[in-house]
Amino acid sequence: MTGAVPDDHATVTRLLGRPPQGRYEVAVRGPDGEPVVIRNEPLLEDGTPMPTRYWLVDAELCDAVSRLESAGGVRAAEAAVSPAELAAAHARYAAERDAALPGGHTGPRPAGGVGGTRRGVKCLHAHYAWHLAGGDDPIGRWVEERLRGR
Repeated sequence: MTGAVPDDHATVTRLLGRPPQGRYEVAVRGPDGEPVVIRNEPLLEDGTPMPTRYWLVDAELCDAVSRLESAGGVRAAEAAVSPAELAAAHARYAAERDAALPGGHTGPRPAGGVGGTRRGVKCLHAHYAWHLAGGDDPIGRWVEERLRGR
C-alpha cells in the first residue's frame, strides 16, 4: 500500500527471532526501508539495565559480521586499534547511553561501553551497529572496511 507505515515491531521481532525486550527506535534503515539498526533505551520495561544501546538487526549484515567474528575478527580488530582509541570509544558510547537515562533515575544503571564491555572488544555486531548509526567507533570502521573488502 502506497504511503503505508511499516510495522517495525513485527519486522524487528522477526529479525531478532523474538520480541524485543525493551523500548527501542529504528536508528538506521536500509534502502528498502527495513530496519538495519535499532537504538535501545538504557532500561528495560522492568528497570533492568540494557547496556547495548545499538543493535544490528539486518539479517545479511548480522551473518556477514558473524563470519568475520568466526574467522578471528574480534582479536584482529582489537589488535588493529590502539587501546586508548578503543577506551575513548567505550567512554563516548557509555556517555551517550547514560544521557538517555530518565531524569532522577536512582536504580541500577547500565555499565561498560559498547555492548556493556568495559575494555577490549566483545562483539563486532555492537560496534558495527553503533558505527552505522553515526557513532565514532574505530572498531565499527574496521568492520566496515573488512565487509567492503578493503
